[in-house]
Amino acid sequence: MSNSSSITEFLLLAFADTRQLQLLHYWLFLGIYLAALLGNGLIISAVACAHHLHTPMYFFLLNLSLLDLGSISTTVPQSMANSQWDSRAISYWGCAAQVFFFAVFITAEYCVLTVMAYDRYVAICQPLHYGTLLGSRACVHMAAAAWASGFLYAVLHTANTFSLPLCQGNAVGQFFCEIPQILKLSCSRSYLREVGLLGLSACLAFGCFVFIVFSYVQIFRAVLRIPSEQGRHKAFSMCLPHLAVVCLFISTGTFAYLKSPSISSPSLSLVVAVLYSVVPPAVNPLLYSMRNQELKDALRKIMSRCCSE
Repeated sequence: MSNSSSITEFLLLAFADTRQLQLLHYWLFLGIYLAALLGNGLIISAVACAHHLHTPMYFFLLNLSLLDLGSISTTVPQSMANSQWDSRAISYWGCAAQVFFFAVFITAEYCVLTVMAYDRYVAICQPLHYGTLLGSRACVHMAAAAWASGFLYAVLHTANTFSLPLCQGNAVGQFFCEIPQILKLSCSRSYLREVGLLGLSACLAFGCFVFIVFSYVQIFRAVLRIPSEQGRHKAFSMCLPHLAVVCLFISTGTFAYLKSPSISSPSLSLVVAVLYSVVPPAVNPLLYSMRNQELKDALRKIMSRCCSE
């Protein structure tokens, strides 16, 4: 293939060659996908329907659940369809759409997690100013900025990536289309421009990481100064779910993109990609609901209302 204009489809990396393992992959991904739909759907319903959950923390949690649903819906259904029909193909524009939407949701999710760290910081370190700093208008503006950042990031990287000439075949070394794997197919030195954009993005991501770490250093210092054990327990319960989600998101993503080439292999790449793109959207609702009594009570009311009708 001389350039990208002659490519009409890409070939994704298959999870297995035998039909039995392909079907096992299909059912496994189906279970994870349904769990993500159910968990995030329940959180969205609980926050939307329970008026006492109309607070900044739960507003950002609703946005996080929407982004989780979007990210897992971008990658998993296509992979399931390929396993079901014993295929590896995805159309050129389908691949571009997958790159775009995955970039939108992942970038916006990281921004929302950063904003949620600020929300916890204000709630614990500056509680008297909470209503002023995190009013309804400010929350909407921060959420809109997170979504807009994801959209801008996705437009820049998708347009730049798919404008490159591709002459190294059409086999993508991943189970979904992602920018680093598309860049490996380029035969032009202009791919360095995209690498530069990725480097700038990494610097901005590191800046968000530093902000999250700084926020939690201040939070833990404030919590340890709380005289009552009950007050400390309540403060930790407010922060631990978000901290767990952040650690899962950052650790899996960092390992996926910064792992040593000496330990890299197609099988390991598949496993790591599943860990950072598929597992978090399914696990996040569990992490947030496990220690949150308000959310549990709202979910029970929704379930009991559905059962009584």
